Amino acid sequence: MSRFQATRIVKASTPMIELLTHPFTILFVGLAVVIGGIVVARLNAFIALIGAALIVSLMAPGDWGEKISRVSDGFGRTATGVGIVIALASIIGMAMVESGAADRIVRTMLAWFGEKRASTALMTSGFILAMPVFFDTVFFLMVPLARGLYQKLGKNYLKFLLAIGCCATAHALVPPTPGPLLAASELGVGMGRMMLVGCLVGFPAAIAGMFFASVADKMMPNHKPPDLQDDQVQPDVQPVADDQLPSLWLSLLPIVLPIVMISSVSFFHTPPPSGPDPSIWGAIGTPALSLFLSTLIAMATYWFYRRPTIAKFSHNVEAALMSGGVIVLITCAGGAFGKMLQQAQLAEAIKGQFGQSSAEGMGLLLLSFGVAALIKFAQGSSTTALIVTAGMIAAIIYPENEDGKTIIDAAAQAKVLGYHPVYLAAAIGGGSLVGSWMNDSGFWIFAKMGGLTETQGLKTWTPLLAILGIVSMVMTLILANVLPMAG
Repeated sequence: MSRFQATRIVKASTPMIELLTHPFTILFVGLAVVIGGIVVARLNAFIALIGAALIVSLMAPGDWGEKISRVSDGFGRTATGVGIVIALASIIGMAMVESGAADRIVRTMLAWFGEKRASTALMTSGFILAMPVFFDTVFFLMVPLARGLYQKLGKNYLKFLLAIGCCATAHALVPPTPGPLLAASELGVGMGRMMLVGCLVGFPAAIAGMFFASVADKMMPNHKPPDLQDDQVQPDVQPVADDQLPSLWLSLLPIVLPIVMISSVSFFHTPPPSGPDPSIWGAIGTPALSLFLSTLIAMATYWFYRRPTIAKFSHNVEAALMSGGVIVLITCAGGAFGKMLQQAQLAEAIKGQFGQSSAEGMGLLLLSFGVAALIKFAQGSSTTALIVTAGMIAAIIYPENEDGKTIIDAAAQAKVLGYHPVYLAAAIGGGSLVGSWMNDSGFWIFAKMGGLTETQGLKTWTPLLAILGIVSMVMTLILANVLPMAG
């Protein structure tokens, strides 16, 4: 082969190489691996996400010697931020259910609101419980209450089910559930701020969901609870007498304590502009410490009120940690995927293709919502949608500097965006609710536990989640303009 022919081959292959290494191509391939792995190949989300992270890293710029090691670094950095918190939250949720603390919260809400507003009581208590307790556990816990209320009142069963379903907003927006926790970590948002904004955004959305619940109940007024069959899934929670349950304040303490400890730092102390806080407030405001104390309280409550054997107590704690461990692996793999998207220089590509405004302002909020909704619709998991989208948006707003380092500074970025990045996390959480259908485990939990057919689930659960997500987005846009926190 002549030198002229070789030169022509190199020149002809250059456009193809540029196309394959373009940030948008890398993003598309990464998303295709995640969605295809989960939906088509039925792989565990951890395998799909870590595989996508490796492929993206290999396609992204950089020395070959670091392309694999930086995936491990991204995994480790994410584990540093969320690993302990997710593990502790898993134990808190288990202990609250086993001790009867969760049951106490629900019964108290029912007593406060009364039978006429029982659906509001179910929604409120479900929202509170969904912060530390996973959605499926909350639903398993509360569905028997919906059935009992129907037997007592003879109506509104579907309304009760949908009211419980409104707790999905807390699952997608309020830490320490894994999705919003990872989104906050990726975007440099403190857990306390995320909890506050998540509640401000999510609770009005849950109220809007209640209006839909009333309309759906009128459209299907004759829906009744199914007869419990031996092969049906039933929650492993036995009702106990009121005097055998923890008090309300003790039941709420594991949830309230982290909020108080973390928020107290903002009210009583000004942290240094950069670097770790050397004062005692720097320790008090850490999620790990507050959740560890909440874990001790929840476990002590479980031990005191249920008096389990040491073997059963240890088994339940271990089971909770195993469940939480899977979530930690998935979350950290998603974090590594997000870090590799940063290596692909996605931010500069978006700015160059669509202009500077696409990576700033309200347009980025809409982009965050839309991408999360698309991923949710494609693969069904709100947590995965949150993880993947948060990594993508973090790559846009926190690109690498000239030294090849990523500096996550939410306060500085707030001045650029015109609002605090916490609203990006809220927009992603809202989008992760939209598009729930038959590829979502939540859809099947709602339908099968509630005794609905697939068609009835599509007519009730799917629009409910869409309403929750859209109203969450509307509230996010309003708060980002009214309370930007950009100063």
